[in-house]
Amino acid sequence: IVGGRSSCSSGKGRSHNGAVKYGFALLKGKANHPMEDYHVAKFTQLQGHELGLFAIYDGHLGDSVPAYLQKHLLPNILKDEEFWTDPNRSIFKAYEKTDQAILSHSPDLGRGGSTAVTAILIDGRKLWVANVGDSRAVLSKNGQAMQMSIDHEPSTERGSIENRGGFVSNLPGDVARVNGQLAVSRAFGDKNLKLHLRSDPDIQNADINSNTDLLILASDGLWKVMSNQEAVDIAKKTKDPQRAAKKLAAEALNRDSKDDISCIVVRLK
Repeated sequence: IVGGRSSCSSGKGRSHNGAVKYGFALLKGKANHPMEDYHVAKFTQLQGHELGLFAIYDGHLGDSVPAYLQKHLLPNILKDEEFWTDPNRSIFKAYEKTDQAILSHSPDLGRGGSTAVTAILIDGRKLWVANVGDSRAVLSKNGQAMQMSIDHEPSTERGSIENRGGFVSNLPGDVARVNGQLAVSRAFGDKNLKLHLRSDPDIQNADINSNTDLLILASDGLWKVMSNQEAVDIAKKTKDPQRAAKKLAAEALNRDSKDDISCIVVRLK
């Protein structure tokens, strides 16, 4: 189901040569609004290269912005003419361009917003991860969890928000929020907060070799209740990546995560 209208969807696939397999699971949270998490998980051939494309977009105030990102963000990266020579720059430019497009479509895309974490695997050898917000990518190297993204939270990015004229509220019993509203310090969209909100990504890359066994992408519905290492340990035990993703989502639910839970597991060897 594209975009997740049902309470649960999952699936799997593999690279052309079968060396890399992936699986995903999306579970609707306990909140009484429709599912706002969207994902991408697929392999595609481009200019003689094989690309694994993976992403999780965790929307807020509606699902129009994550749905837009699902359709446009990765294509905008790959369309950039510098992608093969300078992926870092292409990713940076595409994130910016896509956010500008969302803001200029603002009446139809509403006032909502979304986080993003994207992972591009080039020929099974090079991994590029970028993120805005608090969805997270974790790589397992010899079974050790390595975080490949940076959680953009108001408490850690207070300086940049205040420099832009915003404020961070810290009410008892609640998480820190930008201008008392948003629990992430960077996001796509959010027109009414954009003056105080960055949307530039943090970008990291890694070489994929015999030591790198797994990549996990998930929305904060998983990471709020589970450490990086716990997620890697659970996923490693299950050979089939779709079952591993379902297990992670079920465990997060079991630990009483209230949020939508989306999870992609990529088995790299």
